[in-house]
Amino acid sequence: MVKAKFSRSCAPGRNVSNYPSRGSTPCANSTSPASVTKLPVAAVFNRHAKSSIHSQTMNFRISILLAWFTLNAAAEAPRNENTVVLDETGVSNLDIQTAQAEEGDFERTLFVLGEIEHTCASHSVLSSRVAGRAIEVLAHKGDFVSKDEVIARIESRQPGSPPPTIELKASAGGLVISSQVHPGAPVEPDKELMVIHDLTKVWVLAKVPQNQASILKQGLTARVRIPALGNDLREAEYLQLGVDADPAKGTIDAIFELPNPGNQLRPGMRAEVSLLASKREGVLGIPRDALQGDHSNRFVFIKDYELENAFVRVPVTVGEMSGERVEITSGLFPGDEVVTQGAYALAFAGKGNASLKEALDAAHGHPHNEDGTEMTAEQIAAAEAGHDHGHTHGSGGPLVLFLSIACGVLFLMLLASPFVLRARAKA
Repeated sequence: MVKAKFSRSCAPGRNVSNYPSRGSTPCANSTSPASVTKLPVAAVFNRHAKSSIHSQTMNFRISILLAWFTLNAAAEAPRNENTVVLDETGVSNLDIQTAQAEEGDFERTLFVLGEIEHTCASHSVLSSRVAGRAIEVLAHKGDFVSKDEVIARIESRQPGSPPPTIELKASAGGLVISSQVHPGAPVEPDKELMVIHDLTKVWVLAKVPQNQASILKQGLTARVRIPALGNDLREAEYLQLGVDADPAKGTIDAIFELPNPGNQLRPGMRAEVSLLASKREGVLGIPRDALQGDHSNRFVFIKDYELENAFVRVPVTVGEMSGERVEITSGLFPGDEVVTQGAYALAFAGKGNASLKEALDAAHGHPHNEDGTEMTAEQIAAAEAGHDHGHTHGSGGPLVLFLSIACGVLFLMLLASPFVLRARAKA
């Protein structure tokens, strides 16, 4: 009979299974074969069992999620939910206008306000070299005068019978801004009689934020709109910075030179200035008026490809915005015709005042359901059979009901899957 020997570190009665196994027991001197072989096999088996259960659980959940998403995709909103069909009267009343989504140069602009001012070189003054009395005034405030045109006559105080008369001529052409001379009024050499501004060219003083002033460089062109003169855009060239900055508003004046044909621009007019901050090529963009919705739900209306007077609501993702254009990063393709004028009204037009089914039937030459899908042979036969009863069978109702029930069952199976697999593992 062979007696078992134990080392000091492995006394009788010690539970060897309390030690983690790494291929051998913690008691290197133990002579029990069971303690050497059975414990590692059980640990490895438990580890593989847990891994198998976890793998089955993940595969089952992934399968259910794929089925869930497939059913949801199949049950997406029918075509009539996003399509507005109008008749000719409706299109005319809403004044619908469209523009194409185009790829091209996209300019990011900085919008600032400013005002029209006269140039320094345009300022001229009328005065007399001798004292006397104004006997004739030929130009008044608001009149345009030409260079060397006689605009006043002065009777000198020098003796004579009659006293000498002096003609005062305009030193430059332009608009008479102010006049302090009137018939019979005394005239002194040190007094200004009239102020004349040449408005052939004017300045635009734009209030640019100081943290954006780095874009102001020689050769920079600004687009200027004068609200008092309509929506026409004019181009002005950057000249220089103004003299003073406004620390309270954080702005600095930027001076742009603007041609003024016809002298329509007057000092003090409000100006809306767009400055080019950056430029990118090959960017898909649309007019800004076409974009609808709030920041979390942007959409546009596009003209239907096959139906006349039909417009489809399409969600879009936007990028940068400029003064007149907006970048579209997803949702549209080049050539899509987006609604610009009348888009806001379409958002509240519901499904329109015409039938999508009738429009599709006329365009394709075969019957459609109310949601815009094509009718199957069974639906056509059912519709013809039910016509005598004064109704047409609805489309998509049983399918939508089935898909809804299936989605609910799959969701419950997904919730119950961990409990089922645990019970199976314990068994």
